[in-house]
Amino acid sequence: MSTSASAPTLIRNAAVFDGTELHAPQDVLIDGPVIVAVGPALGTPAGATVVDGSGRTLLPGLIDAHTHTTDTEQLRRALLFGITTELDMGGTPSVARAVREAARERDDLADLRIATTGATAPGGHPSQLVELALMAPFPTVTGPEDADAFVAARIADGADHLKIFIEDGSAIGTPMPVMSPETIRALVRAAHERGLRTAAHTLTRRSARLAIDCGVDGLAHAPADGPSDDALVEDAAARGVFVIPTLASLTGMTDSPAEYALIDDPRLRPYADPQWVKEIERMRTDGPGEVRVGPVSVDARYAADVALRMFRAGVPLLAGTDGTGGAGHPTTHGISYHGELALLVAAGLTPAQALTAATAAPADAFGLHDRGRVAAGLRADLLLVEGNPLTDITAVRDIAGLWRRGVPVNRKAALLADGLV
Repeated sequence: MSTSASAPTLIRNAAVFDGTELHAPQDVLIDGPVIVAVGPALGTPAGATVVDGSGRTLLPGLIDAHTHTTDTEQLRRALLFGITTELDMGGTPSVARAVREAARERDDLADLRIATTGATAPGGHPSQLVELALMAPFPTVTGPEDADAFVAARIADGADHLKIFIEDGSAIGTPMPVMSPETIRALVRAAHERGLRTAAHTLTRRSARLAIDCGVDGLAHAPADGPSDDALVEDAAARGVFVIPTLASLTGMTDSPAEYALIDDPRLRPYADPQWVKEIERMRTDGPGEVRVGPVSVDARYAADVALRMFRAGVPLLAGTDGTGGAGHPTTHGISYHGELALLVAAGLTPAQALTAATAAPADAFGLHDRGRVAAGLRADLLLVEGNPLTDITAVRDIAGLWRRGVPVNRKAALLADGLV
């Protein structure tokens, strides 16, 4: 279903958070898939739809910088919660390509960028998921001599960025082999030669240190196995890495997942998958009910602490959920992202800083120069919310208007489809 905006849209008199700063109420004009003008008292084009932004805040569409996306329904749900782009961090290449292609054609889905197969040692993480029949078998990297061919194969698969797994299993209770530093450096070099950014799976301080020393562009998780020392923080800043804390996913491994509070928020609950809500309600009452796949000896408080310290040292933070859904883990696409934003603020970021982590920062980190900000010439991926999320981050949950590539998203129609109205 390819759609396009049929006439210009003028959003009148909204406060504008442009991705880094809040501006006094002004107008934003959308024509087709792009923003064509931002400023005070813009003229109204003939036939334009005028949206009243008074008392509201307009901001860029949100970007989830860490997901595992396997079907279009996940992208449809994400969009309903204001997420206009997802960055997938690893999955089956054929599935990832098909879902990304659907997102290119359909404006009722969040856009998608993909990693396809992540690089890991033979028998390394996430090989245990193959044994559990949760993933198909995938190629691995034995040594640095394999790096160039591995990255070339990912390019052939259609990868937009490269995922590198640095996981010795200590965080998930399953010892497993890790690629050598020489192999990781060779992968980073091969990726950079082909224009791919790299993100490393790093749940522990040791893996974060190895990733930083080997030149990766970013950490796909903040280390959470204990308190990080100042040297790790300083080196992350000096090397210019970015960090995706994934606090929602880490709290999802505790007895108090963020999702338990999220489903009680009437601004969020109606747009969540009804079956998922039913499962979260069951988990809240009875517990997970099945073996969870993921961290078992990590603490989100350690991740929050080091992420904040890195941010204050100059490291860009990117909001990401590690959203999957299933396998007894509550973190999912769309609704969980609002838990991540609240957790970032609880960790010590201001709401404005959290919103930059949700918009401009991931766009910059992954070279998505056509989005992540409100400015003339950029994609009209826009979110209009009631009130001011820079004073209350939860205001971003109260969506008054949403555009994906200039096309308005009909959230009420989604409720009708789910039989909720």
